[in-house]
Amino acid sequence: MFGKCTKPVTCGLGGLKLGNGAVFPEVNYTLPAVTIGPDTIEWVCAQYRRMVGAILGRAADLKVPGLVLEFEHPFELTMRPEWGAKVTAETKELMREFHGRSGIPCALRVTIADIRDKTRPPRMRTGEELVRMKEAFHACAKAGGDILSIESTGGKEVSDEALMGGDLRGVLFGMCVLGSRDMAFLWDAISGIALETGTVSGGDSACGFGNTAMRLADMNYISRVFAAVVRAMSAARSLVAYDHGAVGPSKDCAYEGVYLKALRGIPIALEGKSAACAHFSHIGNISQAYGDLWSNESVQDVKLLAGYAPEVFAEVLIYDCRLMNEALRRGEEERLRDWLVASDALGDPQAYVLSPEVITAVAADLGREKGPYRQGLAAARTAAAMIAAAADRLALSPREMEWLDRIRKQLDGLPGSEEEFIAAVLPGHEAQFLKTEYGL
Repeated sequence: MFGKCTKPVTCGLGGLKLGNGAVFPEVNYTLPAVTIGPDTIEWVCAQYRRMVGAILGRAADLKVPGLVLEFEHPFELTMRPEWGAKVTAETKELMREFHGRSGIPCALRVTIADIRDKTRPPRMRTGEELVRMKEAFHACAKAGGDILSIESTGGKEVSDEALMGGDLRGVLFGMCVLGSRDMAFLWDAISGIALETGTVSGGDSACGFGNTAMRLADMNYISRVFAAVVRAMSAARSLVAYDHGAVGPSKDCAYEGVYLKALRGIPIALEGKSAACAHFSHIGNISQAYGDLWSNESVQDVKLLAGYAPEVFAEVLIYDCRLMNEALRRGEEERLRDWLVASDALGDPQAYVLSPEVITAVAADLGREKGPYRQGLAAARTAAAMIAAAADRLALSPREMEWLDRIRKQLDGLPGSEEEFIAAVLPGHEAQFLKTEYGL
């Protein structure tokens, strides 16, 4: 259910309560195309101040009951932690002024860039990039960040090629074997920094896996059924953060958060139709049925007729949240949720795997199985089986039915043991990654 979870999180100025009976907008904004360097950093900071000031001004005008801003680092602001910390500090100062004037609770999420992926094969545990990332987390937490997050990329060097080839074994290896090992390593560090600095260890996203598959499917490069199964499977990877200290809210682009909310009761951020500024999808309404934060993904600071895009999208999110909160106030949230689900669920298999019946079945798999490999395998098998059972209602094309049959055969041929699986697939992927960087 949107706006409700069993383990609410309180954070930020005024004690913003997430998942405690209301949905709040999470506005995600970014720079237009610009070179970030020593000669432009002051201009960059000024741009962020202007964006934040406009968003907060619109939020005050519309009397929003609460607000989260997400400052998502461009690579350069993580590479130079002092730059990211400067933007964080200036943003938080504007938020303090806003809170002081309006009394509106608000929080700042800082999402550090995973700069380890700049080189292939990446050094996940030993490179200078990891040092910079940890420095950035520390610096931004001390500068005023309330929620710490990242879209980590461990295993992506294997899964990217596997996605393009429709190789489910390769995706499972990259995402749930390599990616989960990296998640455990990384989130021990992030949660430790959050504990040390008194901030909230938020969550991760399988954006580089599930959303990459979604975008490839939208461009007809890969099957929609394949992308849907990858989405369900990605929950096993993202769950690792919550086994290593994260408490939520999950990232907006982590559509797999729906399974984690069902299993762990954490608050989650989601995006849908209001994220069309960043990417197209077939899940514009159904995702709105479950979020505690409702986001626009990321919008560039470009001029529209009404004003600059971040301010415009803040208004869009605020009105979406008003509707959900009115349904909660009237006790009619189940009706609105069911309409949001019904409007999308049978339009695409990627939407169907976000329907309540699939969510609860996949969440049960995550809770029943042990270890990300077995969890990911079980989630994929369940999602594929449920898509097959709903194939007529989904009106799957002959091509999609062929893919569904191929996927189920691939899954049926995989071993139940992670050790056997690694032994079987490792020879085909050894050149793509550095084994020691994943503890293998």
